[in-house]
Parts: sequence; C-alpha cells; structure tokens
Amino acid sequence: MRQPAFIDQSLFAELASKAAELPRQRHHHTFHEMDEPCHRVAVGLQPSTYIAPHRHLSLDKAETLLVLKGRLGVLFFDEYGVVTDTRVLQAGGDCLGVDLPPGHYHSLVVLEPDSILFECKAGPYRALGEGEHAPWAPREGEPGVAEYLAGMLAQFG
Repeated sequence: MRQPAFIDQSLFAELASKAAELPRQRHHHTFHEMDEPCHRVAVGLQPSTYIAPHRHLSLDKAETLLVLKGRLGVLFFDEYGVVTDTRVLQAGGDCLGVDLPPGHYHSLVVLEPDSILFECKAGPYRALGEGEHAPWAPREGEPGVAEYLAGMLAQFG
C-alpha cells in the first residue's frame, strides 16, 4: 500500500532541480501506479523545454493541467497550425489551469524558471498515436525545434 504523498515546496525544489539537469529540461513525478485508472503527475519545467503541439483523440483522454508554481503559457491551434487562442496559467494568478477535452491541438511554453505543473488524466498511459501529433510542428529532437519554440514563446510577448 502506498503512503500519502505530499505536494509541497520540497517536492517543487526537487522537480525544478532535476528538470534543470536534464537535456529535456523537465522532470516528472508520478503519484500513481501505471495500472491505476487515474494518472496524476507533477512536472518540473524549465523555459527551454519543448512540448510539441499535439492532441488526444481518445474520448477518455481529457486532461486537467494546474500550475502549482511559476507561469506557463498554453496555446491552442487549429488543424493547420494557426494559433487560435492563448492563455497565461500562473500559480496564484487569475487563471491557474485548464481542463482540456479530447481533440484540441495544444502545447505549453514555460514563462518562468522552475515552474511546476500538475496533470491529471485517465490511465493507462498511451503514447501519442496516429493523428495526434501535429503534422505542421516539429517533434521533439527534430530540426527546427528552437525556432518553433521561439515562435510559441513570442505569442506571450
């Protein structure tokens, strides 16, 4: 049996530190077992991390994102890659999260170092499948990522 796990400043410091050390500039801490029906993850994020635009097509893959520390920008795109909406998500701010229904292309950018995100969605984990990667955006590790990320960041001034 798992013990209660606290979401506290100690966890935030650990996630931010590990994210800063890793090439992807993000680090995940899972609160769930992989076979649980509800997946809960805290993620430490640094400004140079790239989260490629994507969508979840399965009807059971709605996700809720809450900023626990720092500031993130969420972007929504149409089928052609045009940004249709943006919003700043900030811990303690006017808007600290978003509930994303399936089917919407989206991405996040980190607007403040050492930001911490909490994500909740239905398990089990499934890698993105056919039609879920944005065909107009580079995937992580592909050429053009730095330029694409700079363009997404520019949406937030």
